[in-house]
Amino acid sequence: TGRIDKSYPTVCGHTGPVLDIDWCPHNDQVIASGSEDCTVMVWQIPENGLTLSLTEPVVILEGHSKRVGIVAWHPTARNVLLSAGCDNAIIIWNVGTGEALISLDDMHSDMIYNVSWNRNGSLICTASKDKKVRVIDPRKQEIVAEKEKAHEGARPMRAIFLADGNVFTTGFSRMSERQLALWNPVCPFQPPRPAHTCAFGDSSIRYFEITDESPYVHYLNTFSSKEPQRGMGYMSKRGLDVNKCEIARFFKLHERKCEPIIMTVPRKSDLFQDDLYPDTAGPEAALEAEEWFEGKNADPILISLKHGYIPGKNRDLKVVKKNILDSKPTANKKCDLISVPKKTVDAASVQNEAKLDEILKEIKSIKDTICNQDERISKLEQQMAKLAA
Repeated sequence: TGRIDKSYPTVCGHTGPVLDIDWCPHNDQVIASGSEDCTVMVWQIPENGLTLSLTEPVVILEGHSKRVGIVAWHPTARNVLLSAGCDNAIIIWNVGTGEALISLDDMHSDMIYNVSWNRNGSLICTASKDKKVRVIDPRKQEIVAEKEKAHEGARPMRAIFLADGNVFTTGFSRMSERQLALWNPVCPFQPPRPAHTCAFGDSSIRYFEITDESPYVHYLNTFSSKEPQRGMGYMSKRGLDVNKCEIARFFKLHERKCEPIIMTVPRKSDLFQDDLYPDTAGPEAALEAEEWFEGKNADPILISLKHGYIPGKNRDLKVVKKNILDSKPTANKKCDLISVPKKTVDAASVQNEAKLDEILKEIKSIKDTICNQDERISKLEQQMAKLAA
């Protein structure tokens, strides 16, 4: 928490600024990043944190022609990752094989501001600079619903799916007044009521409750601080302290530090508060990537927080690149699009790839050994310091 030493290890494999990151919902050690260098990289963070700077990603995903500003993991399918770039394209990857299996490159004529999966990952919604909000079925590559001028202001807007399937947007009016709106995409994409204005200031967080009854969006309170935020992270529900009735934890990025903002509900009882902690999405994926690409859907696998969340052992992310020689010709399907051009592979190159994998495994093994030795040295030095004192 707060400022860290300049020599602190970092994840630093991109050749350009990192524009977006997203922690994997099914593996607490895996994170994806998108960058101005037009690539997406997926990283496996050591279980005890970084002792040396991490420069080698598990996989590099190349397919965008311009900078990548958005990355978002699928909520229920393992190893499915979405990315969106300034080439106005959305690519959905199977991280387990390093392949781009769906490419949506003709649905947006202008910059994509944000992308959000729905609860079971069957649909995505997007907000764009053309002032349109779109609901898209990515596997059918079809626009399911579209709303023009969701907010008429020229400044950026955002759209997210709620758990009930409605779409929540924030934006601006023509007079640059802040607005929020709740939309039902099933009923010709019309809002249940006129959009409300809100003042989500640069140094405040406003929160609302959304219900099924009018007026649908209910203002609750505002958290204010002196310094404006440069960015904001959000802790998963299973990372909250249920013993302290913690209901939300934000990570506010200042110019030079990161500040946790903790929100609690005061309760006199020490018992578990069922009303504050309904079952929430756990770390187990409901589907494998291949099942989702084949058309299956599944809701998140829920867990109870009654006894607090006890993390299990995360399995390593393994990427198995497919051998093009083993693949059989298939009928052209939209969801079989590969953005990265395939090259003819001969037997010699296959052998070279196998040798390369072997070398990379050995390098990883040596690096792990070095990290363990560094930790041991650090502990011994601490013991020496105590004895010397």
